[in-house]
Amino acid sequence: MSCWLICYGSLLPQPSRLPQYSMCKLLSLVCLHCCLQNLPHSPKYSLSSVLGEPVTIRSWLLAGLPNVAFSIDNAIIMKSGRRWPLLIDPQGQANKWIKNLEKDHRLQVIKPSEGGEFMRILENAVQFGSPVLLEGVGAELNPALEPLLLKQVFKSGGVNCIRLGDTTVEYSPDFRFYITTKLRNPHYLPEVSVKVNLLNFMITPAGLADQLLGVVVAAERPDLEEQKAALVVAGADNKRQLKEIEDKILEVLSNSTGNILEDESAISVITEAKRLGNEIAAKQEGEQTEAAIDAARVAYAPCGDYLSTLFFCISDLAAIDPMYQYSLPWFTKLVLNSLDKAEKSESVPERLEAIHSHFTASMYRNVCR
Repeated sequence: MSCWLICYGSLLPQPSRLPQYSMCKLLSLVCLHCCLQNLPHSPKYSLSSVLGEPVTIRSWLLAGLPNVAFSIDNAIIMKSGRRWPLLIDPQGQANKWIKNLEKDHRLQVIKPSEGGEFMRILENAVQFGSPVLLEGVGAELNPALEPLLLKQVFKSGGVNCIRLGDTTVEYSPDFRFYITTKLRNPHYLPEVSVKVNLLNFMITPAGLADQLLGVVVAAERPDLEEQKAALVVAGADNKRQLKEIEDKILEVLSNSTGNILEDESAISVITEAKRLGNEIAAKQEGEQTEAAIDAARVAYAPCGDYLSTLFFCISDLAAIDPMYQYSLPWFTKLVLNSLDKAEKSESVPERLEAIHSHFTASMYRNVCR
């Protein structure tokens, strides 16, 4: 089922991404078939539980990936697929996430309108193993990208090479290629679709509600948001260290010959790993603090849901007239303006009511002018 999702299900909207077998007819049939054949299966399915790695997912969330199953599944499909991803990203969420994710790896950002410079940057990135983000593509892709999309790599003098235009360049295995489009409903020809891994990265109501909740809490209770951010970073680092310790112990055990109790190097590695494991376990108390902070943030949750609903309302206005085009950064600035100007109150419900009232009036004026 995971293979099917990676190959064919990447463009399905969120309701069809099946957290349970009963949510999709196909999964129900698969479940029924498993029962009839007495095959072992679980009543619930999630892509992240099968192919996801908690440490990797945590690092994605730190880079700005929305913390919802739909977005996490998209990231897993992007990582597991063999073809380069083409992300449908009208709100710019995937664009921002990739830039944060690859900022320490000399990410090169290019656009189709850059002409000759576009190919020169691409050639250097392929040769030296830098990630490349091609943003803002339309309904057609540059034909010069075809060898890269098809990964037409060949050996020349014992070195992997690829031909881009009239130039043959060395192909680095560290090279990564991302493509994004702002088109809401692009219609790519079959010959384009088979060359890329199309992913629907349109923001979901739940993901936007969580994101806007973070904006509201950061403005209203900056102490809570700062603590949560620090705990998330610390938690991710602790889990990364635990994973490294586990890998180190497995490596020692697999390479050890004879009686391991007589292998001094193996004993020293395991002892050191145990010490680090105990230190990290003591730090894991921060997760309880994070749960307490999340409980305090719940009081502001209705505001996130309310703002998310309004954003999707004005986004759908584009179906009436193309003049109604509103970006998420513009919407966020409008939210921050209302948070600053709405009537203050010590009572959270009263404060939220004031924010809702001020923001609704402000958005109405901006949309109807």
